[in-house]
Amino acid sequence: MSIKTVRWDITEHLGSDVEIAAYLEAVFEAGDSDEIRVALGHVAKARGMTDLAQSIGLSRSGLYKALGEDGNPSFETVAALLKALGVRLSVSPVQVLPGA
Repeated sequence: MSIKTVRWDITEHLGSDVEIAAYLEAVFEAGDSDEIRVALGHVAKARGMTDLAQSIGLSRSGLYKALGEDGNPSFETVAALLKALGVRLSVSPVQVLPGA
């Protein structure tokens, strides 16, 4: 008996704005900066790295570098990328204080 495996690629499941927003929301909620960078890379690949890079004023290789394994994108790059993706950050308290 043999087991056949299939390569799973998250980018194949990020076809709509709703799916992208839900994915990024979950990753941002966890708060790990490396996971956020990786998730932004997944979303950028799903949407088309070249077009996104052009729309935010970076080269394709520059965007790959910023979102790559050793990347450290600036907040300006992240903000521009989120805008180009048609999503936005929102802020809410982690814990609601009594009487607030």
